[in-house]
Amino acid sequence: MAYTFALETLGCRLNQAETAVFARQFVTRGYRLIEKSAAADLCIINTCTLTHQATSKCRRLIRSIIRRNPSVCIAAVGCYAQVAIDELKTIEGLDYIIGTADKMRLAEIITTPVKQPTPVVVTRRAAREHFTIDVPGLYTEHTRANLKVQEGCSFVCSFCIVPKSRGPARSRDFDDAIREARLLVAEGHREIVITGINVGTYNDRGRTLVDMVDALDTIDGLERVRLSSIEPTTIHKGLIDRMRQDGTLCPYLHIPVQSGDDSVLKRMRRRYTAAEFAKFINDVRSRVPNIGLGTDVIAGFPGEDGVAFEKTKQLIDGIPFANTHVFSFSARKGTGAYGEPDSVPGDVIAERSKILHRVGNAKKKEFYRDQYDALHRVLFEERDALGRWVGFSDNYVKVAVRTSDDLSNRLALVRVNGVSGPDAARRTPLVATGDLVDVEDAGVPLAGRADRDMMAERTRVEKQPPTGERSAGSGP
Repeated sequence: MAYTFALETLGCRLNQAETAVFARQFVTRGYRLIEKSAAADLCIINTCTLTHQATSKCRRLIRSIIRRNPSVCIAAVGCYAQVAIDELKTIEGLDYIIGTADKMRLAEIITTPVKQPTPVVVTRRAAREHFTIDVPGLYTEHTRANLKVQEGCSFVCSFCIVPKSRGPARSRDFDDAIREARLLVAEGHREIVITGINVGTYNDRGRTLVDMVDALDTIDGLERVRLSSIEPTTIHKGLIDRMRQDGTLCPYLHIPVQSGDDSVLKRMRRRYTAAEFAKFINDVRSRVPNIGLGTDVIAGFPGEDGVAFEKTKQLIDGIPFANTHVFSFSARKGTGAYGEPDSVPGDVIAERSKILHRVGNAKKKEFYRDQYDALHRVLFEERDALGRWVGFSDNYVKVAVRTSDDLSNRLALVRVNGVSGPDAARRTPLVATGDLVDVEDAGVPLAGRADRDMMAERTRVEKQPPTGERSAGSGP
């Protein structure tokens, strides 16, 4: 009888990519993947240590699984396991603590899922060499697949524990990454998200992220390539050029700003000023119209007074971000900001976080409303709680349509005609709603980006009222 295993992932997209590799490794060894962690023979928790909240969530999850099934063999792996061995050792019933340098060998370390008298600890310092990954990730429920091409970071921002938990920046062997991409596409994935910790620094013996995008663009069957979060100072102009072209690279950038105040940015050891960040965003928007934008921002970093916070709020409010991830500052031992003077009181951090969330949500709604009458190519994924088919546009707008057709993993042209949600009671997020214009058929591709722009412009012209007439609802 085959062993069963379950997977839990906390934290970033890179963790998701690594968990998918764990899945493939154990399935290849004859294990059967199940959803319920407490019912499995083996439960693997890919941990996060970015904030105190993340580590607390890890501990609660481990204890919850052990409480429900004390006989499950449970392994805490990854970032939290790398930097907090002693904390994890205090959890009774935890069997394995495996750090970031060894977690990709997980299936070799755990040969049989049995309880251990004391936790087996496997940690060491991360190597600096380029790396390979032996098997492709296994994604059972997604049209998108993550492709890990980079690991670690050497920027050493003062708030960030990642250089401690994942080590210095290093890149994956170029050909090895392309090999996995081809295997993922052969399994039916039509979109690949290039991911890493500091993905813009990718460089394998002179081949850069731009070269990676170009190579992926040649893979038959791969419709989209998307970038995960990328540092503003690492975005090569060649990436922007390719977003303008009718290739596979999607016009979306998630660029962490962290603060809109120069003094705070300096204390954070960021490599730009607020004005430089805003100028870069404006330049990108002028070159790639209707590009989707996302960002990360920290509320309550030491030294952030009322004026500094107001500058951050104004910067976020002045850019059409579709996605704003707000983090409350969390001092991590081992980082430059740990023990910094001028700390911000917890209640003030909480209030500022709420304000930034409100601003971010308003900006998202505004961006979605700006999509009205736009023609988008949408890769559909599943039906939502209201029975609508939902998927994402090239610029990462979530789109919903009503149709009796099966749109799973299919591309379609959609004209946006409204915005719906979010509705917590119905478990539906904010979406742009629209009408189907065209759905792909086997062997018949949809219109490219340039053709869609012409179609959209033609429709707008056709909708304009004759000279001298006024459309309904127009001004005086």
